[in-house]
Amino acid sequence: METIPFARPWTGKEEEEAVLRVLRSGWLTTGREALAFEAEFSAFLMERAAPGEPEIQALAVNSATSGLHLALEALGIGPGDAVFLPSYTFTATAEVVRYLGAEAVFVDLEGDSYNIGPAGLEQALSRALGPGIRPRAVIPVHFGGLPCDMGAIKDLARRYGLAVVEDAAHAFPAPLPGKDSPWAGTGGDAGVFSFYATKTITTGEGGMVVTRRKDLAERVSLMRSHGIDRSIWNRYTDPKAPWYYEVVAPGYKYNLPDLLAALGRVQLSRAMELLKMRESIAARYDGALKNHGAVILPPPGGARHLYTLRFRNPADRDPCMEYLRNKGIGTSVHFIPLHIMPYYKERYGLKAEEYPESLKRFRETLSLPIWPGMSEAQVDRVIGAVREAPAACGTGGFSA
Repeated sequence: METIPFARPWTGKEEEEAVLRVLRSGWLTTGREALAFEAEFSAFLMERAAPGEPEIQALAVNSATSGLHLALEALGIGPGDAVFLPSYTFTATAEVVRYLGAEAVFVDLEGDSYNIGPAGLEQALSRALGPGIRPRAVIPVHFGGLPCDMGAIKDLARRYGLAVVEDAAHAFPAPLPGKDSPWAGTGGDAGVFSFYATKTITTGEGGMVVTRRKDLAERVSLMRSHGIDRSIWNRYTDPKAPWYYEVVAPGYKYNLPDLLAALGRVQLSRAMELLKMRESIAARYDGALKNHGAVILPPPGGARHLYTLRFRNPADRDPCMEYLRNKGIGTSVHFIPLHIMPYYKERYGLKAEEYPESLKRFRETLSLPIWPGMSEAQVDRVIGAVREAPAACGTGGFSA
């Protein structure tokens, strides 16, 4: 029986040729390809920018995690600062706050959604944070490629003097709601995208920081490569450039190599094609499962990075997951809330029930395979297995 993986990158001859081009060039690290990838990514995002808006600067990095770290560092986040973020997210969103010695303050999900909103954020802001702790920033996470209510979050952030760094790891390309609206990830002080192997476009490992703020762009550019005041591309390829350079800050090793950037450039050129493939699979899941009472389907729209089923009876989730595994179908759970993870639970003295919506979503949610290149037969296999799984496990079943 063929195994259907939870995720698989969609690559072809063009991606192979791009990688071979770099291998044959003799220059593998950050250089011409990375610079072109940045320019093309910026141009893509600017297509939905309002007239007169400042240019979006894009800076390639080796992961979204390093991008988030760089964005917060560029904003001056450090010890004594509080950064607000969902409990319902991957650990990278919170760990970068701790890298800088700041404190992570978790926000519960809003209503029936997978995202935080202004009400939950304001409630978190109203809590006593401890002596000497200053609210400094918020990281809204566009879960599964579904954009947060950025207008409301930004209004609240302005009121409280918070910087906004969008975690758009799932959200490329995802327009915010509304006609001619901008892309998710472009509305805050900075936004960070992921090109990990499972994401909507991939470089294998990699990410992109985007910002309209020149000061942030300059700091991220400096700090992603050891805090050296000149790029290695400039030092080694410009015959007129002096050999001398200076270290002006204790930076990091977060640059994206050309070998990966070349792959990203091809994937970027196919971004809308890949999105349509995901949308097609989601539409087939929706059509087949919409009238079955055991599950709640994901909201429409966004980047369709994930297809999440919510089980009305959370006890059905794990048996369904096991049943699909035995049928050779990969699934995943997004996410285990951070407030129940040992490190954060112990550091902040958190109880599971303090974030009821995050806990509820964790217990009831299962992510199905949704990746470009899935055949109709594979999609049908997933649908058939999901439909029969709860009944087969003796935990109820679907009602038409």
